[in-house]
Amino acid sequence: MSQSLKIAIVGDYNFTYNSHHATNLAIDHSSHFLDIDVSYYWIKLSEVVKFRAQQFQQYDGIWIAPGPIKNPFFLHGIIREIIGRPIPTLITGDGYKILLEVLISTYQLNPRNEKLISDNLVEGEQFEKIMITPNSKEFIQLYENYSKVELTSARYSLYPQLIHQLQNNIADIEAYNQFEDPEVISLKNHDFFVGCGFCPQISSTREIPHPIIYTFMKMCLLTLEGNVSKTA
Repeated sequence: MSQSLKIAIVGDYNFTYNSHHATNLAIDHSSHFLDIDVSYYWIKLSEVVKFRAQQFQQYDGIWIAPGPIKNPFFLHGIIREIIGRPIPTLITGDGYKILLEVLISTYQLNPRNEKLISDNLVEGEQFEKIMITPNSKEFIQLYENYSKVELTSARYSLYPQLIHQLQNNIADIEAYNQFEDPEVISLKNHDFFVGCGFCPQISSTREIPHPIIYTFMKMCLLTLEGNVSKTA
């Protein structure tokens, strides 16, 4: 292993949460697959919200971990900050809705103050299966040999007008779920800034690492090698 990545996992780690444990394992799965060494650091929201520019630049990638989110206000500010930075970023789980809220606020997509995003449609603290339909060429290729069944504890319905506005020079819809709601989006002005409503880390295995996660880590590797700038 000749390359070593540094990834910041933004979230309040709790070893009793399956999705948090799965995040660590999924990084190990992909690092083994890519034959690279990865150091990852769980950093609390209350710490990241105080980061200066040079602290973000210490990392080759940022992963916003699933919740429960102790302080949504902090995470809103963190996502707003890193959107303006070219560092590869992956959001999985509960942070997906906050990403959407940040985009609505940043681009002033809700002048009438309407409810554009539903409440969480997954009842209780459980995971449910969803069926992914890749929408972009890139995601069709990623899922070509991977199961399209994913697990989520955070599912939302978006107002059609919001979907249209997002697609207008802000974000690409990479995949939909079986309810025809966007399940994965990526920012148009970023080399890699992907938000998933579901948790791909849960279905990742050592034998078959999740393609979204190893693609994220490949982009982190490009950042490390200097092919993608970390400074804005």
